[in-house]
Amino acid sequence: MGLFGKSQPANPKDKVNEWCSKLRKESLQLDRQIRAIQREEEKVKRSLKESAKKGDKDVCLIYAKEILGARKAIAKIYTSKAHLNSISLQMKNQLATLRIAGSLQKSTEVMKSVQQLIKVPEVAATMRDLSKEMMKAGIIEEMLEDTMEGLDDTEELEEEAQGEVDKVLWELTAGQLGKAPAAVTDTLPVHEPTPAAAEEEDDLEEMQSRLQALKS
Repeated sequence: MGLFGKSQPANPKDKVNEWCSKLRKESLQLDRQIRAIQREEEKVKRSLKESAKKGDKDVCLIYAKEILGARKAIAKIYTSKAHLNSISLQMKNQLATLRIAGSLQKSTEVMKSVQQLIKVPEVAATMRDLSKEMMKAGIIEEMLEDTMEGLDDTEELEEEAQGEVDKVLWELTAGQLGKAPAAVTDTLPVHEPTPAAAEEEDDLEEMQSRLQALKS
């Protein structure tokens, strides 16, 4: 019986190299997504600063939450990249072991990383395919689907600590809004509403939609 099944035995070295190539492609795709989210974040930052100049605190709060959402999304992607890199490193170790043992070895670290990545929408499909191949190769065991569903990004943002929102406002408005570690006032002078207010709200909704599309 061949290492990868009776009907289609494959060279373990070639298979590992194929997996590493797929992992690199996924990592590059995540890099592109990070850059896209960062570009949207910069647009929201500029809008927040403009709103702060007009004294539109409520709009600034919404922008601040959008920025927190972007940063959280980027942090999650970096975590996924770390798991991808961990698997790639383990695959290189597998090649070294293959020359000595003659076969691929079971890896708990690879299994843990694969389990985490299957939960990530951006790489889930690829990782499901790889997990099946790795199970056939004996590197990982069969995994159980995680039935616990996490909160979606919108719900998480709703529960974001006000302190984090204040930090973003303080950072981007040079202390005009938000709170630094020491207590400061977050009250803005009252401004008369401008005709551009409705247009600004429309721009805000459009930016929110674009950011949500990038994270989905």
